[in-house]
Amino acid sequence: MISRIREVRKTKGLTLDDVAKRCNPPTTAQTIGRLETGMRTLSLDWLNRIADALAVDSAELLALPDQDELPVAAMLDHKGAHALKKTEAIAQPTIETDMVALRVKSSIGDYRAGDDVWLSRRAPDQYAAALNRDILVPRPAGRFLFGRLIGREGDMIQILPLGSGARQQVVKDPEWIGVAVRLVRSL
Repeated sequence: MISRIREVRKTKGLTLDDVAKRCNPPTTAQTIGRLETGMRTLSLDWLNRIADALAVDSAELLALPDQDELPVAAMLDHKGAHALKKTEAIAQPTIETDMVALRVKSSIGDYRAGDDVWLSRRAPDQYAAALNRDILVPRPAGRFLFGRLIGREGDMIQILPLGSGARQQVVKDPEWIGVAVRLVRSL
């Protein structure tokens, strides 16, 4: 089993100490470093603790033999495209157990026709963590509302639909919401 903890941590711009403090219960940067390098055995408990600290699914922290990886050819920043200093690869995205998708048929807001938006389903006790994120909300009779979650008061959530001139919508006690976590766009 090959760990991708360092790769995920660096992608998120976190230090060993940041991850150690985010663990529940907190640990030391030295312990996280040892787990990253394989100097310490990565148990299932440690894998889950670090995944929670990095806010990712635990499967994203493992490089599996049957998992395809896409080699990174260059890095793009404000100065342009540059060669990498060391070899990197992007693992294929993992699909969470309760994910759903939204297919964009015509452009609206930041989304273009042909985009696919992957959404992670969340229960009511997780709604606060989705503030200022794009969400999909199921409505009665097979309808849905998609927009930015801008507030929550009790069992009411406030959504600002995409597009100019849209008015805030209030939805009472939705059973679940889908939080946008990945955009798939063909060029």
